[in-house]
Parts: sequence; structure tokens; C-alpha cells
Amino acid sequence: MKDFIRLTDLRAGEVYEIFHIADEISAGKYNGFLQGKSAVLFFPASSIRTRVTFEKGIWLLGGQSILFPDDALNKKEDIRDVCGYLNNWADLIIVRYQDIQLIEKIAEYADVPVINAMTDCNHPCEIMADMYALSKIREDFIRDNYLFCGKSGNIGLAWKEAAEVMGFDLSQCCGTGYEMDGVNIYHDIREAVKGKDIICTDSLPAGVLADFKDCRVTGEVMDMANKNAILNPCPPFYRGEEVSDEVIQSDYYAGYAFKKNLLEIQQAIIIWCMMQAAV
Repeated sequence: MKDFIRLTDLRAGEVYEIFHIADEISAGKYNGFLQGKSAVLFFPASSIRTRVTFEKGIWLLGGQSILFPDDALNKKEDIRDVCGYLNNWADLIIVRYQDIQLIEKIAEYADVPVINAMTDCNHPCEIMADMYALSKIREDFIRDNYLFCGKSGNIGLAWKEAAEVMGFDLSQCCGTGYEMDGVNIYHDIREAVKGKDIICTDSLPAGVLADFKDCRVTGEVMDMANKNAILNPCPPFYRGEEVSDEVIQSDYYAGYAFKKNLLEIQQAIIIWCMMQAAV
């Protein structure tokens, strides 16, 4: 498998392989790995963290980024023909696009690795980076109990993919009608947080905030979780909405540096995919 599209395409051992590559990158290995190679990226203008870390990561590995807006994929030309030409010049394709089916089609027709940088139904690079960060600060992150607070969407569904691959326990706290299938469901944060170690959130559209009034994470709520529990809000988070201002100011918040390893993890995913393609 040369592509990175869904976490459920991986085995747990392959997740740890990518973690090991990230460790090696931090130790100075793989300098020049992308020397003379070009990565074609399709990203919306609104992307900040994922785009910055992919572009910087490619540059640090010695490669070239060629960036297009994601709506360049909306043109009339058949994606088979787009890929047919890109196969002449691209060594890697990285796509952030709403519809995962289009990314899967690109992977089908591309001769080079294709990496999913986010869709409407998952965000695998983000969750890989979170698991890697947790592996550095928790005794055994797969033995922790996880709570996702938010609606069924790309962040929650990506955590569900991760739970299926790694085998950790995942529950969801949400308003009625926003549930994910196949996880334990709560509708009251005070009940949901009991016995949990890692509390993850996602931002909410303005129109559904009232439906999540019993799911907001505050310092008082975090006090009810297990000892040494961590709050990991997915950015962009909004103080006073899914999380309170004071809990972001507290020691429960994982902190901005928690996302620092997004750079090394995305580099590791690139290297792993290209090594798989070379086999």
C-alpha cells in the first residue's frame, strides 16, 4: 500500500512504524530524502496548520512543493486524465478536499503515493500526530480511555478509525441526533467524563451550539475525569463554545506544543508511503 487515506487502511504495527520514522527524523535521519522530487499539493486557502507543516516538512526533506487550490480539482477534465499527466512529473500528491471518494480516485489513477490531508469524513494526519504526541507523554496511550465531545464529523470519525486500529476505548458526548455509530454515547458531559483520561473536542457550527449545551468542557468537568487527564481540543477551537476560556488556561489543556510533532509525523507519513511505493 503506497497511499495514506484512512487510518483503517493501516495495522497497528504500521502506525508504530510511522512513529519510529518520526523519531528518526527528530534524530536527524532522512535529510535530503526528497532531494530532486516534487510534491503536488491541493489545499483550500483556509488551511493553516496542516499546510504549513506539509510545506515546511517537504522543504526540510529537500523537496519541492507545487501548490494548487483545492477547487482546481473541480474542473470538467476527468481525474483519470489529470493523474495521467501528473504521473509524468509528480513524485507525491497531497490532497485536502471535502469528498474522500475523489481522493480515492486520485490514488487509483496516480502512480505515486497519495496522502489525504483532510476530508469531510476524516483527518488521518491530525489524529496520527495526536497519537504520536500522546505516546510521548502517557505511560501507554492505547490503555487510556478516550472521550470525544462533538458531532459526528471528520475529527470524531478519525478518532473512531484510530480506536478501531489501535484498540483503545472511545466514547462520544454529543447532542441528540449527532451520534457516531459503534461507540459508547453520552448526552451529558458530567456523566461522560467519568473514568476518562483523554478528552478530545471539535468545534461546532453556530447553528448547533444549543444542542450541545450539556457537552461543554470546563475546568469543573475536567476535575471529574481521571487523575492526570488531558484536554486535547482540535484547533480551531472556540473559547466559550465547546470549551471554556478557563479550561484552556488550565493545566488540563495539552497546550500549543502538543501539535508540534505534526511536522515530523507528516514527514514520516511521506517517507513511509514512498518507501512502500518503492517495494
